[in-house]
Amino acid sequence: MLLGAFLQRLFSNFANGWPGRGLLAQRVLTAAALAHSAVAHLEAASGSAALPELLAASLGIFVLVGLWTPAAGSLLAIVELWIAFSSAGDGWTAILLATLGGTLAMIGPGAWSIDARLFGRKHIATPHY
Repeated sequence: MLLGAFLQRLFSNFANGWPGRGLLAQRVLTAAALAHSAVAHLEAASGSAALPELLAASLGIFVLVGLWTPAAGSLLAIVELWIAFSSAGDGWTAILLATLGGTLAMIGPGAWSIDARLFGRKHIATPHY
């Protein structure tokens, strides 16, 4: 319950309507790009070289369903920056994914997420006499 109170304080509301659809699209795009990046790195690398990409892909699952989005987005940004600055290849994809993770951590998951179901404001129905 402590996490629920913390998450409620992080967001004034969980965006619905067009903003909520935009956040859902951002979460789906981010998770798909993370999965693609992980598969590409798994095919190219072996062993512990793929550990950051596997960690990022597992965080992508949390981002996709909108569970613990502030924590998952923040960790995603850190892991992707780790990937960007530790790999010898092109780091722009990792920087883009770090930015997407950071923005999701700041904005929140939207109304169509597990966070909204678990930690969103509840409407209390009052009985009519």
